[in-house]
Amino acid sequence: MRNSSRSGVDPFIVMDVMEAARRAEEAGRHIIHMEVGQPGTAAPEAARQALARAMQDDPMGYTVALGLPALRQRIARLYGEWYGVDLNPERVVITPGSSGAFILAFTALFDAGERVGIGAPGYPSYRQILRALDLVPVDIETAPENRLQPTPADLEGRDLAGLMVASPANPSGTMLGRAEMGALMEAAHVEGASFISDEIYHGIEYEAKAVTALELSDEAYVINSFSKYFSMTGWRVGWMVVPEDHVRVIERLAQNLFICPPHASQVAALAAMDCADELEANMAVYRRNRALMLEGLPRAGFDRIAPPDGAFYVYADVSHITGDSRAFSAEILEQAGVAVTPGLDFDPARGGGTLRFSYARATVDIEEGLERLRRFMAGRGAI
Repeated sequence: MRNSSRSGVDPFIVMDVMEAARRAEEAGRHIIHMEVGQPGTAAPEAARQALARAMQDDPMGYTVALGLPALRQRIARLYGEWYGVDLNPERVVITPGSSGAFILAFTALFDAGERVGIGAPGYPSYRQILRALDLVPVDIETAPENRLQPTPADLEGRDLAGLMVASPANPSGTMLGRAEMGALMEAAHVEGASFISDEIYHGIEYEAKAVTALELSDEAYVINSFSKYFSMTGWRVGWMVVPEDHVRVIERLAQNLFICPPHASQVAALAAMDCADELEANMAVYRRNRALMLEGLPRAGFDRIAPPDGAFYVYADVSHITGDSRAFSAEILEQAGVAVTPGLDFDPARGGGTLRFSYARATVDIEEGLERLRRFMAGRGAI
């Protein structure tokens, strides 16, 4: 049977690494997971309890396409609490994870063949979802001196219909300040490009609060998720905020593409938003793990790194060690029992010389993983 040309997307390499790690564990090995961007904690306890109670009486049928009104209202309130933004809850759309939001946003904003700018290194699924929708991803090679974030000058002459930014970013953890975000939004406006801000790591910041695009303009799509700060990856529930005149457009698409987001996940997400103590306890673990990584990775020979502003990743330049990050990560898994992500996932042109290390798991795992990496690199004569 034939396949469409749209289906010819690249694999999500980190998922392949996860599968290799799973096979190693199935064979009896103890693997330290530094590959996956997933909290090691469960959804907040009150969220799980709220769902258990709801399931006693609620059949969990379809919700309306845009999501539970109570959840949309609570998310709107969050923007007031976190950023001082007065947000109309009618602009909030609940989605099947941030991935569902990307599909809705790209479908609503762009026609087939149009060009959308994405930073490199950047989250690989942006590129693949765009391709699957017959859109053209345009990699913007970012520079270390710009904290691996795009700049207004990077947009010139690219004929972009849209620009996707992420702050904090995956894989670098770097953030755009208010001035930098504003300058990019203005440059996109001048170029006639729609602006999409991926903010799924908001809440996981270390020295400064992340800036939401909604602080600067209502003419943007903002995408977020319960996966990271709220520790609900497998629940597949996210949200986006769109301009008021786009709500009905998104609603029509959501009705037909997804019917609605998962009802059970929405019930849990609503309760999770009032679990500040538990969520901040998770943040204390990330802060400790970040400090361990920034100390331990250089000791293990991975010394070309920069402190992340947010998220839970360290992106390392290993081009002086290897030009094949995929083979190198496989070697680390096989010999050290540590799963890490090759940079090729995030930057097809330069990722052969980079690795991403995640520190979202328990501190004891991070400590063990760093020691294993140190021994591995010592055995290679690299330290």
